[in-house]
Amino acid sequence: MIRSIGLILLLLKEMDRPLAPEILKRENLKRALKIGAPVIAIIVVLMLISAWIHPSINRNRIRTAKVERGPIAATITASGTVVPEFEQALSSPIDSRVLKVLKRPGAILAKGEAILELDVSAAQLDLERVHDQIALKENQQAQLRLDLDKSLTDLQTQLQIKKLRREYLQAKNEQQKQLFAIGGSSKEQMRQSELEEEIAGLELQQLDGSIRNTQSSLENQLQGVATEIRILQKERAAAGHQLELATTKAERDGVLTFALSEEGATVRKGEVVARLADLSSFRVQATVSDVHAGRLAVNLPVKVKVNEDFLTGTVAGIFPKIENGIVTMNVNLDDKPNAALRSNLRVDVFIITASKDDVLRLKKGAYVTGEGAQEVFVIRKNAAVKTPVRFGLTSFEYFEVLEGLSEGEEVIVSDMRDYAHVQEVKVK
Repeated sequence: MIRSIGLILLLLKEMDRPLAPEILKRENLKRALKIGAPVIAIIVVLMLISAWIHPSINRNRIRTAKVERGPIAATITASGTVVPEFEQALSSPIDSRVLKVLKRPGAILAKGEAILELDVSAAQLDLERVHDQIALKENQQAQLRLDLDKSLTDLQTQLQIKKLRREYLQAKNEQQKQLFAIGGSSKEQMRQSELEEEIAGLELQQLDGSIRNTQSSLENQLQGVATEIRILQKERAAAGHQLELATTKAERDGVLTFALSEEGATVRKGEVVARLADLSSFRVQATVSDVHAGRLAVNLPVKVKVNEDFLTGTVAGIFPKIENGIVTMNVNLDDKPNAALRSNLRVDVFIITASKDDVLRLKKGAYVTGEGAQEVFVIRKNAAVKTPVRFGLTSFEYFEVLEGLSEGEEVIVSDMRDYAHVQEVKVK
């Protein structure tokens, strides 16, 4: 009990001592933070509000351009792909299979060089069959000519005999007439002689008509056989052409871009077995939104951006069908073999639809969305002032200034969407 009372007295004595300086410093800091934090927060909010109402921008963070005078060409921007000007698909003319692959994609081919070896045994048999049919028809034609000659010879002999018999009867009839005149023959004998002469004349006419009919009939048969021979000759030529195509030879110099690579593979008639391209000259296949379809036309001038260079050309053709809102067109280049062109290279295509020689213009940038009324920031002294303007023609590099800007004024062409809510921005 006495010990406990002593401990309590000792603790009370310690509590009467002054606090250490470190503890007092911490306590004072806590009280200052409790009072100062709200004050600092209020100051920061006031600064942010002031910056929002009167914002500023560092000049190093913006891009500007001056309004100038010069020519401008209205353009439609399209996406393009460089493709070979000539590209040929070789298809199998027959049902076959691949016996041997002679060339692989990437090979440089000369005209007439074989690419694949196909099984042409069936086509060869068809060609031989047609050849045999032609030989049979030619034999038939020769036999018909012999028959015609023999028949005509026999009939001509009979005709000569009939003529001689008629001449004999004519002479006999004249003799009977003379005898009848002197009373040496009866009237019945003279009449019989006249009838025999008349019968001989009719027989001669009949034989002459038979000769003409026989000749015409045999000649028609010969013409029919000749027609059949011509048809078979055309079939033989077609079969021979198919047999030649089945060798899949290059029809001109070029580069093999595709070929069947599996030996023994079945090939159906009409199936593409190889593709050949001429990589010495190129064209561009371009696509653009169908909203511009009404402004497109054949022969419009075109500029194609290849890397950092521009090539000129014209719209050669526009596909009649619009697919998924996209119009496709072919562009012919003036410099088709340009060294910068590569197959399947992606390029930008600028189709020129109109042009003016001397207008106010301003370089393009993210500050404008298109033609018509816009608002831009114009540098005036140490501030960028929002100014309403109106733009006209749009090229791939410039906007035509119709209203709101004067020559020499400096305009911010970089993105200023963060300052769309204010009328003026300080420029530091």
